[in-house]
Amino acid sequence: MKVSDIYSMDIYSDNGQYLGEVKDAIIDLERGEVSRLLMEEWKSTGEEEVRKLLQQKSILFKNIKNIGDVVLVSAVGNAKGITSSSAEVSDLTTK
Repeated sequence: MKVSDIYSMDIYSDNGQYLGEVKDAIIDLERGEVSRLLMEEWKSTGEEEVRKLLQQKSILFKNIKNIGDVVLVSAVGNAKGITSSSAEVSDLTTK
């Protein structure tokens, strides 16, 4: 499956909560894998905007349970499967 195939797919938690729609993705080029799906388009903005995007409008790819007609995300912990460290935010804002 190509990353572009999941753009515009709806995202649901495994308990049925609608979370949003896939608008963009963050790809770890060193590992060659998708690290996050974003529910807003990525814009090169300041650190605060990036932090907000990562905390409120993104899904860790490792928390995705299934991709079919929709993206199904594990609802363990935070419903959006979000964890973002300040190091991760710093890495993304300086690149």
